Amino acid sequence: MARVGVVLLTMGEPESLDQVRPYLRQILADRDLVRLPIPAFQPLFALVASGWLGNGLRRRLSAIGGGSPLVRLTYQQRAQLKDALHGVGDFRVYAAMRYGQPSARDVVGRMMADGVERAVALPLYPQYCRATTGSSFHDLHRSLQEAQARIPVRELRSWPQHPGYLAALADQVSRSLALVPGQKAHLLFSAHGVPQSFIDAGDPYLTEIELTAEALRRLFPDTPSSLAFQSRTGRGRWLGPDTATEVVRLGRAAVEALVVVPLSFVSDHSETLYDLDISLRAVAAQAGIKTFLRVPALNDSPAFIAALKDMVLSSETAA
Repeated sequence: MARVGVVLLTMGEPESLDQVRPYLRQILADRDLVRLPIPAFQPLFALVASGWLGNGLRRRLSAIGGGSPLVRLTYQQRAQLKDALHGVGDFRVYAAMRYGQPSARDVVGRMMADGVERAVALPLYPQYCRATTGSSFHDLHRSLQEAQARIPVRELRSWPQHPGYLAALADQVSRSLALVPGQKAHLLFSAHGVPQSFIDAGDPYLTEIELTAEALRRLFPDTPSSLAFQSRTGRGRWLGPDTATEVVRLGRAAVEALVVVPLSFVSDHSETLYDLDISLRAVAAQAGIKTFLRVPALNDSPAFIAALKDMVLSSETAA
């Protein structure tokens, strides 16, 4: 039986305030995410811009306790998936942060030391985007090449309609809706925004976000809903409508109870704990919305771990 490495791929986020600038510098140097016209200028740009962009992230992290729980939660997902796969094959499970530690390079070294014969790259991004999934895949393959590791990798590109993922998400939505008795709730699907230029260039992210949103609409046909995009950064045209703008519109439409569903995030971090729980909640209150609930991220819920297990085993069956 071949020894299989399962690599959970995610973005990473600073666990403390002193990690903010190195984290941002690494992001700004990544041409899958930020593409300057002259590549030679990108390292200098990353060095300088990481300094003046850090204050905003530090403020957000300070408001949620001084650091992000994303790395810790990914380790919990790794541990739970390891237990779930125990006894059904020879699996080793790893977590790789695109930015920060542990890196893909760290994981490749561990896989080589563990005698891994082939790997499954499982991104913790349900919907494919070149800035997230694409960048993480590139980082993993680059690390394998640099280490001269002959470990073939099967990529699980995306899973916007995986039945287990949808069931886990629907369960969280149901639990949140049950907390709104006597009021007609509105479901607001909130996904991370990306530049419109990504979509114009053929990135499937918007299509896959819409697939997930439509699947949930079918599961909750009697609950009105809308889709919006959060966390815009930089200039130019981005996917819309903006989540805050949509909340203001819903307030003007006399919506009293709002249940926000984070679509592109499976783990809590600053974009759920601050951007939604703090910032968007304040917008909703100002817009006159009486009840504001944010559907919990899946994190290491048993249903979500079962979905990840199914993806791994299905990929092995198809191999």
